[in-house]
Amino acid sequence: MYEPIRTKSVHTTAGTTPDFPHRSREEELDIQLAGHLAALLTVTDELRSLESSADLDRAAERLAAQVARLKGVPPVRAALSAHIDASLAALHRRAHTLAGRALVVAASRADTAAAILSAQRMDAHTAALGEPRRPIAAG
Repeated sequence: MYEPIRTKSVHTTAGTTPDFPHRSREEELDIQLAGHLAALLTVTDELRSLESSADLDRAAERLAAQVARLKGVPPVRAALSAHIDASLAALHRRAHTLAGRALVVAASRADTAAAILSAQRMDAHTAALGEPRRPIAAG
């Protein structure tokens, strides 16, 4: 009733080597975490250009160190500019969101240093927005 398949399967079978390199889950998480932290570093640098603060300076250096650790090279950073078309509140909200994303990836790859730094940055941006800190719901 049906004609047998005469062509090779498009799916690879176990034991064959692929034509392209694959990354492990840990490598993929490293790339994701480095990306989130680099984005957070960019927003932190934008905030530093609008408001000078020792906390933001320390955070930027710690973020740069974490990105360098994950990527193996220091991150490329833009020079501080006084011309940024975003409000402080919008930048703090964006930084809080990015820190949250970094926290999720850091927790999933069990990177304690990055998770602690991300949680601290979330707290700092929540405080900068003047919002009360929300406890984490159990369960």
